[in-house]
Amino acid sequence: MQKLYHHILSFCNRYTRRIEVTIGVCLLLYALILPRTLFRNPTCMVLNDAENNLLGARVAADGQWRFPTAGSTNQRFAACLVAFEDKRFYYHLGIDPIGIGRAMLYNIRRARVVSGGSTISMQVIRMSRCNPRRTVLEKIYEIILATRLEYSYNKTEILNFYASNAPFGGNVVGLEAAAWRYFGKSSQQLSWGEAAMLAVLPNSPSLVHLGKNRVFLLRKRNKLLLKLLHNHTIDQITYDLACSEPIPEKPHDLPQLAPHLLDRAYKTYFEGSSNIDNNTKTELRTTISRSLQNLAQDIANRYHNELKTNEVNNLSCMIMDTETGDILAYIGNVGDWKDVEHGAQVDVIDAPRSSGSIMKPYLYALMNDEGLLLPTALVPDIPTTILGYRPENYSSSYDGVVRANTALARSLNIPAVRELNDYGVTKFHQKLRQFGLTTITKPPDYYGLPLILGGAEVKLFDLMSVYSSMGRVLNHFAAYDSQYEVADWRKANYDYKNTINSKPNTARKTKQITNLSAGAIFTAFDAMQKVERPTSEGGWTEYEGTKQIAWKTGTSWGGRDAWAIGITPRYTVGVWIGNADGEGRPGLIGVTTAAPVLFDLFNLLPNSSWWSMPADDMRQVAVCHQSGWRAGADCAQTDTIWAAKRGNEAKSCPFHQRIHTDKTGKYQVNLSCAAASEMQTAAWFILPPLEEQYYKVKHPDYLLPPPMRADCGGGGQLVATNAPMQWVYPRHPTKIMTPIDLSGQEKDIVFQIAHRRTATKIFWYIDNNFFGTTTDFHQRAVHLATGKHTVVLVDADGNRLEQAVEVLGREH
Repeated sequence: MQKLYHHILSFCNRYTRRIEVTIGVCLLLYALILPRTLFRNPTCMVLNDAENNLLGARVAADGQWRFPTAGSTNQRFAACLVAFEDKRFYYHLGIDPIGIGRAMLYNIRRARVVSGGSTISMQVIRMSRCNPRRTVLEKIYEIILATRLEYSYNKTEILNFYASNAPFGGNVVGLEAAAWRYFGKSSQQLSWGEAAMLAVLPNSPSLVHLGKNRVFLLRKRNKLLLKLLHNHTIDQITYDLACSEPIPEKPHDLPQLAPHLLDRAYKTYFEGSSNIDNNTKTELRTTISRSLQNLAQDIANRYHNELKTNEVNNLSCMIMDTETGDILAYIGNVGDWKDVEHGAQVDVIDAPRSSGSIMKPYLYALMNDEGLLLPTALVPDIPTTILGYRPENYSSSYDGVVRANTALARSLNIPAVRELNDYGVTKFHQKLRQFGLTTITKPPDYYGLPLILGGAEVKLFDLMSVYSSMGRVLNHFAAYDSQYEVADWRKANYDYKNTINSKPNTARKTKQITNLSAGAIFTAFDAMQKVERPTSEGGWTEYEGTKQIAWKTGTSWGGRDAWAIGITPRYTVGVWIGNADGEGRPGLIGVTTAAPVLFDLFNLLPNSSWWSMPADDMRQVAVCHQSGWRAGADCAQTDTIWAAKRGNEAKSCPFHQRIHTDKTGKYQVNLSCAAASEMQTAAWFILPPLEEQYYKVKHPDYLLPPPMRADCGGGGQLVATNAPMQWVYPRHPTKIMTPIDLSGQEKDIVFQIAHRRTATKIFWYIDNNFFGTTTDFHQRAVHLATGKHTVVLVDADGNRLEQAVEVLGREH
């Protein structure tokens, strides 16, 4: 008996262990049976504004409008869904035995499967498994997984799964996409009637198209609303209002308020990724202001309609917060997105385009920063040829000399080219790359002097980044105790999570200048504030308005690109106008086409106070009243200006010279014709002959120095800087290619000079051989053999001018 007892006990122990193992294995399988990721379907790229309002979306890779899994579900929709699909949802553990039993009885009575008794949890499982064929085994599997789902997620999360992945007809998946497609609004804004209609859609495949069964859909929606009334979810007034809401006629298009930014964000964050699914956050919150975006788009569309009459088809603009560097409005282009012929899809904000004159303020600021230029300094504006490059002003006229800040305000080309030649193309090229102009990729010699006039391609995005960075340096200079922050120089930003707090980070302040000093930037912006624009052909007037704006325009060669950029302490605005395919159009000029758009955009923005002068980074400089250069010993009248810190290193006035006259002051004399006691000395403002020739036309008050008295003879020639003759071409000893005409024949080389007294006769010699005289118009054409030559000119007073040239042969 005892032996039998031991056998029975041993058997029970073995059986118990097997049961324990079996239960353990089952529990392990149960724990692992639920996939870690329920939904792996691709989702839309969704772009939101700063307030998380939808700006646009890009259809998912499988062609479905499926938004990423929502963080929360509209409470009205949740109430409708629970009342319609699973009224005991909040009380069961994934399965509803009462519901399943009722469904079985219902199916038996109908002799076919009419109801499955599925809970919301079971439907989530079914959707996650791509809706497999309905079988008994499949139903059992759904039940097991549904109970497991309840252990891993709370009821709110399960509702979110359902709302994000339920089919709502056609290629619309998920509540958020359905709300936008059927009602043109966010799911959080759904009314009771709209929420009820969407709650019944996934349950009825025959209702997933608004064009059919509309009466049945309406009846089904109202029946659900009546249930909500009876269970006291809504009151009678809400019920009546909800029932009165019409069923939508057809799906709405999703908003496309910033399609080019959406495309840019997709390429930046998601293009090429093979793992974009419900777990990937394909929703990007941007810094865009939806209201400002709409207003800017309206302005862009209005000007686009006007510009189309001149076959100018593209326009882009951008508005930034200067302080933060955040983009507030991004219009990459205008026109119908499907207009392939006119390039409406091209995001011109990020497209390289010829810069025109839009970078001139950079050079102006750099030269002021290094003490190479003063704002008031007179700079040459004369016919200029440098290494074969001959720039021209837009007006095709010359001022002789013009103040540097005025040259910038009027965007004169010749002063800018001459300044770049003085500053150095290589150094300027290096600075532009340092600023962050990503398209300056060729070596300096590739661009040459045309770099300052549009010889390089730039992006509006980069230009706006640089100008806003300059503005930030000024904004923070005082807050940083007259110091700098490297992070103030940064790219424009549209990603909300990368927004930088507007308060200066004083922990990282430095005395090291970052790219440009505050004083140089202020000097440049002050000149840009006085930018002038034409009101009619040949007439100029200053832009006068209630807003202080530093602004600059640009026009590329051939009328291909028109630019305008403006900045205040609060906002930076940029505009580009042209054709995406590069076709130029007559009249496409920055100041007349892009500038009006710029000012209309600024009119959308609040006024901004002007920058305070960064006095700690500027110096008072005594300058010559007439020349604007640092005052020299011979400057009789001086002014005091504020300039960048190194302004005191600028060269002294080169135009005041001491001359000696007789006692009457009518003639110049020297020791060869007058005693020292009979001379009087005077400081005279004397421009070089060529500058003088153009300057005195516009300045009738300009006084020529007295002529040399006749008895002083040739010995009376003045110092070199006051020489009466000046070369126009060639300006310096140079090498010349023999020019050829269209037929291939060699042409003569044309030499030209300017003389202070144009009526003077000038004698021309080449290699000691006389070859003619000129009077009034001092220009001679001559054929020279290959090799080195010397050209000598002598005027009637014996003044001599000599130039060495080397002819290299035919110009190809």
